[in-house]
Amino acid sequence: MTEPRLTSQFRISALQRLTEADGGFATLLHKGDPTSGVILLVGHIRGGNPVLFERYPALDGSLTWHRITQSLVGDETEITKYWKTRTQRDPDLWVLELDVASIERLDGLLATDA
Repeated sequence: MTEPRLTSQFRISALQRLTEADGGFATLLHKGDPTSGVILLVGHIRGGNPVLFERYPALDGSLTWHRITQSLVGDETEITKYWKTRTQRDPDLWVLELDVASIERLDGLLATDA
């Protein structure tokens, strides 16, 4: 028997609310498939140093957040180009941008959605 999973739209909504409840900002950059779209997350610390994350399945079947290529870290232009190219190839993809006060807060948000 398979375990029920939360929809992508539910996860996006939860991340937005948790971020805003903690004093951060959340912006939906691209709306994907409400049920099963892949989620890319652009994380900012106080408006700078963008980092790109994507959720991948782990060996045990759970989903965990992984940083996408180190070469994109801190380069807003390249990160934007990356996610726009991905959404052209996969229109079901969600792209969410979070701006929080510290890396610890960002890590905490990602841990709650693992």
